[in-house]
Amino acid sequence: MKNIQLIVVLLCAVLGTGVFSSCSKFTKAMSDPNWRVRDKAAQKYYEEGDYYRAGLLWEDVVPIVKGDPRAEDIQFKYAYCHFYQKQYLLAAYYFKNFYFTYRRSPNAVEAYFMNAFSLYKDSPRTHLDQESTKEAIQAFQDVINTYPDTDYAKRASKHLDELRAKLELKAFENAELFYNLGRYKAAVIALENFQKDYPDAPQLPEAAYLRLKSEYDLAKNSIYSKQKERYEISKTYYFYLIDRYPESKFAKDAENIYDNIEKALRNIEKGEIIDTKEKKDPKKITTSEGSAGESE
Repeated sequence: MKNIQLIVVLLCAVLGTGVFSSCSKFTKAMSDPNWRVRDKAAQKYYEEGDYYRAGLLWEDVVPIVKGDPRAEDIQFKYAYCHFYQKQYLLAAYYFKNFYFTYRRSPNAVEAYFMNAFSLYKDSPRTHLDQESTKEAIQAFQDVINTYPDTDYAKRASKHLDELRAKLELKAFENAELFYNLGRYKAAVIALENFQKDYPDAPQLPEAAYLRLKSEYDLAKNSIYSKQKERYEISKTYYFYLIDRYPESKFAKDAENIYDNIEKALRNIEKGEIIDTKEKKDPKKITTSEGSAGESE
């Protein structure tokens, strides 16, 4: 038992000495006024995969080595230090800066691609703002246009499709949210924009059905004087869906809505629908934003 305790104590002592020694070497390198000493230490940490320490050491070196033969390699690896630490926006900035500084470098194309790839890695989930996604799309497109015959162009094309699909989903989910909130007018407009902006999106059949449903619900909740017009518009949306996507899984539900539309129109012709809103309190009917105004 005593032997085991002795081994543990010795092991801790060895590890503690190693950690202290490592910290001491790093601190010593950081405080050295000679940038070549800091560069040499950073290179060693970089090769060992310690991108945090390598980045810290190169942080002060980068601005003062411009024009030196070491500058190109340092700036390229400095960008990768940020990338490996998942600091993607910073990585994108430094890769782009490298590319426009060293256009003739053998690493220039890789840096150009890595700028786009860093933005791609920064692209958030669909429920968040997609500004990085749009920037990544443009950056990948620039890679494809500038270096069309490279492997980087092939990789860019693959990621480009993925990012476009993300924007499509984001646009559809926004339109769907308007419907779920009862903002039927806004839902119809958003769905029409979605159909126009993404003509190859896989959600198009569902978008066509949701547009029909939005216009139908808008008609149902409208004042009497606007119901007929809105039911007629709903019918055109139904025919659009059936003509474009007759085999869609939404076709049957769309037919049920169509039957209800026809029934509603017949009742309107007979004068059987009474607009309770107008009779109860016409002042409550507004044209402001929101579901109440949209239902007018």
